[in-house]
Amino acid sequence: MTDVDLEFARVRQVLDRPTLRLMSRPTSAAVVSVFRTVFDRDVQYVPADRMHLQVEEHVARLQATGARVPASDSPTVDTPAGEAPRPNGRSLCREWVAAQWLVRSNSPDGDEQYSLTSHALEALSLIDALSSERALISESRLAMIVDAVHRWAARAEPDRDTQVRRLDAQIAELQAERDRLARGDAVVTVDEDRMRDGYTNLTDLIRQLPSDFKRVEEAVATMHREIVEDFRQEVRPIGEILDDYLARTDNLMESTPEGRAFQGAFELLRDDALLLRLRDDITTILEHPFAGSLSPTERRTFRGTVGILRQGIEDVLAQRRMLTATLRDQIVAHDVVRDRELDAVLRSVNRGLAAWMDTGSARDRVPLGLLPPSATVGTLRERFYDPDAESVPPPIEEPDDDVFEDIDVDSLRRHGGPLLAELRDVLAHAANGSSVDAFHALPAGQRRPVELFGLAHLLTGHDDFEAGTASAPHHTVRPDGEPVTFHMPTAALAPAGDTPHPDDEPGQEAR
Repeated sequence: MTDVDLEFARVRQVLDRPTLRLMSRPTSAAVVSVFRTVFDRDVQYVPADRMHLQVEEHVARLQATGARVPASDSPTVDTPAGEAPRPNGRSLCREWVAAQWLVRSNSPDGDEQYSLTSHALEALSLIDALSSERALISESRLAMIVDAVHRWAARAEPDRDTQVRRLDAQIAELQAERDRLARGDAVVTVDEDRMRDGYTNLTDLIRQLPSDFKRVEEAVATMHREIVEDFRQEVRPIGEILDDYLARTDNLMESTPEGRAFQGAFELLRDDALLLRLRDDITTILEHPFAGSLSPTERRTFRGTVGILRQGIEDVLAQRRMLTATLRDQIVAHDVVRDRELDAVLRSVNRGLAAWMDTGSARDRVPLGLLPPSATVGTLRERFYDPDAESVPPPIEEPDDDVFEDIDVDSLRRHGGPLLAELRDVLAHAANGSSVDAFHALPAGQRRPVELFGLAHLLTGHDDFEAGTASAPHHTVRPDGEPVTFHMPTAALAPAGDTPHPDDEPGQEAR
């Protein structure tokens, strides 16, 4: 083959990819517009019923404006006379699944849902990149390339002395900048034009992340199907099957280029400190004056970069967990005896067919009851008439404001927490006495049961109180005047001024 033949085969293979087929059709504008509207930045999965309704509404609206829209195989039957047939959302979604633009899967709740494939996400990313106004060659893009090449060249350098010289140069440069700032020199920041240029380059890279993660997820799903299919067709002993597939599961992410790339990114993104620094850096960028010209959608999308990374990793890991669960179920459910019985039944059917072919002709027919007859069941009432459901609810009674008693501050304090200020004061003035004597010296209104909690708090730190060497009855009076006696450890009080004070403020009593 000549060079042009090789190039023709390569270009044709690229043009046959679902990404370019989505962008090269006459109805591409309508399909991409529907995808962009239904699958927003924050929406990755859409329930099947909602997807069908939204596709019908959006395509019908575009059709009414004169746009060229895709035609479904089975249009809806409720189209008014004289109007163009409304497209069928279910039929269109089925066609887009066959074209590898949509994926239909089951949610954790068991409901069917749709999501975009990596080919559709790549097409949307390419359209976003082409629709944005930016310079293809800019200072920030060239600086990003130069910095990346320098960083990877430093990692690829095998000579120790060269590595040391590189590090010394970086340390000297950073130290000089630090000394300049420490002397009080002005902080040099980039202007708004250069900052916007750098922001545009960052958003170009971030825009490619969903399609990259989806491509890894699809690679894992493809391997999932291949492994399950190989397992069903396997004729080796069960022990050999188990060892082989467990080894393939362990090396799953290293067996494909997408898996190896994801494994490297996963090791990098497992560092919580790195993700925290990334979030802080994004906040710093959005606090620059140039960010005032960004729309709320652009700010929300840029701020959600960490969420995109975490969601992409979680989707790939969920696909890998599903593969592991499927393999486990296949291994557990594999029954050699049942397979042998099925083989015996199929062989007996083949022998019966061979015997029948010896006596029958090509036009003979044998009726076979493949399914049992369906049962005819009439319609049953699911709900009977309930008079209470039709009755009017009783009117709302107006509350009587006179039933509530007036509440003042003194009554609230009587039913509140301990009065630490009064307790601390009586303990401070009780010289060479006992805590129980000081407590009984309080008036009846200040010897409530709740005051014992405040007393225990203030006596914390006294050895005899914490050891409980001495216990005495404490006579308290409830707010309603009923006396109650409690037994609690006591403490010998030091002379006035030496009583230790715990870590509280005088105004902490309950209000």
